[in-house]
Amino acid sequence: QVQLVESGGGLVQPGGSLRLSCAASGSIFSIYAMGWYRQAPGKQRELVATITSGGNTNYADSVKGRFTISRDNARNTVYLQMSSLKPEDTAVYYCNADGIITLTTHYNNYWGQGTQVTVSS
Repeated sequence: QVQLVESGGGLVQPGGSLRLSCAASGSIFSIYAMGWYRQAPGKQRELVATITSGGNTNYADSVKGRFTISRDNARNTVYLQMSSLKPEDTAVYYCNADGIITLTTHYNNYWGQGTQVTVSS
């Protein structure tokens, strides 16, 4: 069975930095793409950044130049380095994995439980 576990969320002041981690566990052979999405109260979930196993990245315009996504394929872990944080970044951040391949099963659009990020002075 596959699990995605996020960590690193918390309270940070505007202009500060935070790094989120998401580790996929289980008998995983490969994961095509991993990414981060966020959902603020009263709003729909939106894409923040994605990265493929080959290193291709995609960012939302609102975070370009401030956030950096990376991954460690050997550890099936994806990271989100967030800098110059703004109050508008406050949301629950969810880890996503697409194209998870195990010996017996494949998964698409698999989600973690989410981690809260609050940007406030």
